[in-house]
Amino acid sequence: MGAPVKRVGLSIEGKLPAREGAEIFIGAQKVGTVTSGGHSPSLGVPIAMGWVDAPHFALGTVLEIEVRGKRIPATVSPMPFVPHRYHRQPS
Repeated sequence: MGAPVKRVGLSIEGKLPAREGAEIFIGAQKVGTVTSGGHSPSLGVPIAMGWVDAPHFALGTVLEIEVRGKRIPATVSPMPFVPHRYHRQPS
């Protein structure tokens, strides 16, 4: 079976960031909620994280986030958004 919801990374199209509490949709169906979001200086685009219902958390799934009364496209993306480039030394 599995968890009914999963935390996912979201890459947002455009320049408008999604904030905590924004609702996530597929068409007219609400499928999740944004937990945090903002502009990524490293990537130069808005990103967010949120909880999404099980059938919709596959990488590459296109969703919509409602921000200020508008729906903006977002894509489920792998996390971390920017991979780290350091290696821990053995003790």
